[in-house]
Amino acid sequence: AAAHFDFYRFDDAREWEDAGLRDLYAAPGLKLAEWPDKARARLPVPDLRVVIAPGEGDSRRVTLQALTPLGAELLA
Repeated sequence: AAAHFDFYRFDDAREWEDAGLRDLYAAPGLKLAEWPDKARARLPVPDLRVVIAPGEGDSRRVTLQALTPLGAELLA
């Protein structure tokens, strides 16, 4: 299972728990988070960081960074 979270409108990290996201993050599966800094105090350490940045013209540059041993294994 995969889940997408957009924390852009979170004003306080406690909103993460109020929204019931602790249980969702505890479940197995892929989690994709936008604006994770808004809930960083409550989020687990991500296995991978995906950064999408503007490139030349209409292109985008995607960078993957392993932050855990599992993340490194996924990128190997």
